[in-house]
Amino acid sequence: MTNDGTKDAQTVSPDGRMLHDLIEGVRVHEMSNIITRNGVTTEIVRPEWDIGRLAIQHMIHVSLHAHAISAWHCHHLQTDRIFVTEGTLRVVLFDDREGSSTRGKVNVLHLSRMRPSTLLIPPFVWHGIQNIENRTSGFINFFDYAYCYENPDEWRLPADTDAIPYRFSRN
Repeated sequence: MTNDGTKDAQTVSPDGRMLHDLIEGVRVHEMSNIITRNGVTTEIVRPEWDIGRLAIQHMIHVSLHAHAISAWHCHHLQTDRIFVTEGTLRVVLFDDREGSSTRGKVNVLHLSRMRPSTLLIPPFVWHGIQNIENRTSGFINFFDYAYCYENPDEWRLPADTDAIPYRFSRN
């Protein structure tokens, strides 16, 4: 056997993380995909990660399988800002806030990369999202409060609840 080749340097740590020889100040923070019952979630930015400080406190990318539904939920603290990255989503909002001039109102919005937009959803507004494509759709959600693992600001109702006057259909 000849010994004329060059030996590879280590590129992966024993725990599977990529090793990089980076320019000064450049940071790479690897994240894991979180497989959910209806798709894949990837956290993008958290303030405690050493990839720079941003005004946004938390960002996630969500992939929804064809026709998947993620409903219903709201937050008591955080404001959602949703930007579709792929496909088309039906986003349904329900205002159940006491004292709101639009209490009881339902909005049905269709968001797509074909016409980019950002949707701001304030605290206490219930919302559900449905992928209306025959393929995976995705979106980025960035928040003014970081997700708290020990005490999540997530409030949920089943998709078929009678408390919200809207029914998602699978077609």
